[in-house]
Amino acid sequence: MKKIIFLLSGLILINCSKSGGEKQELKADLMEVITEDKTPSSAAAPLPPSAFISEKLASDENGTNKDVYTPKKTDTISKKIIKNGDMKIQVGDIKKTQNQVNEIIKKNNAYIQKEEFQNTDMDDNLTLIIRVPHKNFDALINSFSNGVGTVLSKNISSNDVTEEYTDIAIKLANKKIYLEKYRDMLKSAATTKDMLEIQENIRELEDEIDVAEGRLRFIDDRVNYSTLNLNLYKEKVRSSTTSKIGFGSRFMDSLTEGWNSFVSLLLGMVSLWPFFLLIPVIIVLWRKWRSKKRDEN
Repeated sequence: MKKIIFLLSGLILINCSKSGGEKQELKADLMEVITEDKTPSSAAAPLPPSAFISEKLASDENGTNKDVYTPKKTDTISKKIIKNGDMKIQVGDIKKTQNQVNEIIKKNNAYIQKEEFQNTDMDDNLTLIIRVPHKNFDALINSFSNGVGTVLSKNISSNDVTEEYTDIAIKLANKKIYLEKYRDMLKSAATTKDMLEIQENIRELEDEIDVAEGRLRFIDDRVNYSTLNLNLYKEKVRSSTTSKIGFGSRFMDSLTEGWNSFVSLLLGMVSLWPFFLLIPVIIVLWRKWRSKKRDEN
């Protein structure tokens, strides 16, 4: 009997220990679930549009983007040299010299961009702005220096813009890459706010690209075609002391200069006629004042 009671007691103790272990395991599982529920999910937190775009571009700049253009050793840009010149030439006959200049321009495949003529009492001035291919610039200068007239002044300058051109070209390439990325982001934009912000960035990039491309076109034009400002000068009134013509012509020039000076003086005096009208009035008033002064004495 005692053995039976002992066996029953052992079975009851074994069942109690198993149920207690299962309860502890259940409690442990519940604690894990509660801990997981309290942990915030990073994937569930949405990013604002500006943070999303900034994070996207920041990842590109930190090296994950392999499309950004970087100059290589094999990327070489030819020298960009802008040449400009100014020349003033004294000639004997403007029309005859102009025909000669046109022949020189045609021979060097150049063209006249602007022409301006001034005719004054003292001289004639013909100013030409000539655009000439870069390779023919020196030949054009030499042709004007020899045989056209007396060179009064000449100024030639060269400006190396290779560094500026390279810098603009690299930045332009990168802007185009970012523009394509913004367009791809616009296709996958989820909200209206994202779309508006991306469209504004696209607009700014397109404006910057237009400006950069315009600057490169301007530099290419100035490099490919040099500019020469040519002034043809003819003096009308010759000075008798410096003129190389004969005595008779110099004598006539002196008479002409004297007559012109006399006419200028006469015209200047005529222009003062209102003041001459005041002289009689002043004389009459002075005489009245003087006679009154005598009467008082």
